[in-house]
Amino acid sequence: MTSTAARWADYQSAFTRWLAEARQAGRIRRATTAQVYQHMWEALATWAVGQGIALPRLQATDLDAYLQSRSGAAEALTPRYAWRLLALVDRVLASHARQRQRSRNTAVPALLDTHADIRHANAVQRDDLPAYLLPADAARLVAHLSALRPRRGSAGRGALPPWQEVRNRASVALMLGAGLAPGEVRNLRCSDVLLDAGAAAAQADNAPGLPWKLHVPSDGLTPERETPLAPWAAQVLRHWLQVRHEAGVTGAVLFPSTRQGGKVWSKVSHYQATAAVLSAAGIDTAGEGSASGGSYRLRHTFALRQLRRGTAEAELERWLGVSDPSVMARYRRILLRPPAMA
Repeated sequence: MTSTAARWADYQSAFTRWLAEARQAGRIRRATTAQVYQHMWEALATWAVGQGIALPRLQATDLDAYLQSRSGAAEALTPRYAWRLLALVDRVLASHARQRQRSRNTAVPALLDTHADIRHANAVQRDDLPAYLLPADAARLVAHLSALRPRRGSAGRGALPPWQEVRNRASVALMLGAGLAPGEVRNLRCSDVLLDAGAAAAQADNAPGLPWKLHVPSDGLTPERETPLAPWAAQVLRHWLQVRHEAGVTGAVLFPSTRQGGKVWSKVSHYQATAAVLSAAGIDTAGEGSASGGSYRLRHTFALRQLRRGTAEAELERWLGVSDPSVMARYRRILLRPPAMA
């Protein structure tokens, strides 16, 4: 079987398996419904196989490219149709991951996070405000993230934590202190850390200079950009660079999963590390402003903190790499809430 035929067979078998599960569970009863889903899936599968994309490797950028390829077609996809298609893709990918005992593919959630028109297309009302941390929770998390770095005038460093713990806290610091998305954090290279030349020249020791900006490469959904670091996050990142050097961590990846080789952090491992840091900081996942949202609530918290401090929306959009006006509109609605709720 050729590689093209194997890819097509994988797409078809994944859909057939999901459809059987859906019928057995009573979610699909009518033949016409199954035919609609099959038509939707085969159109995507035909495009993906033609592009040489294997099902397990389907990414948000691939789905976005497929939607764009249909924008000028005779059967152009409406936002509601796109929502139904992506919902189908997400379910089939989840079924495929269970069958193969692999981590779930998060391509659909990643794409929906950047397409509000599709995300809300099937909603009765567009009122899904982003999850975020309340000010007290954010302050407690900042204190926790900063606790590992040595203080000026301290007698000694004492027992050193594992380098992975410093890495984990620094990665969270870039989401809360620079507004990066989880995938952007994992893809950063050491060369993407821009140091304050003046501060570096003033260093009396051999410690790294103080970071002040990050170069964030394009991931295909957001543009290449530079974003500043909150001062406390810059200190946490500086400490990680020092620990990284002392621990002998190699490779170009800023936050590698292993000490040697520069292996990129996996989505699942990064998510678990982030959850552990939040838990250790005493961040409750229940309650107003903190429920659900995963790691993205840190990015939303960064945005809200900047807006409260008077950062212009246009500038914040550049820092976050967003162009959808509905993003800032949702933040404004949160800021209009009573102080105790926002």
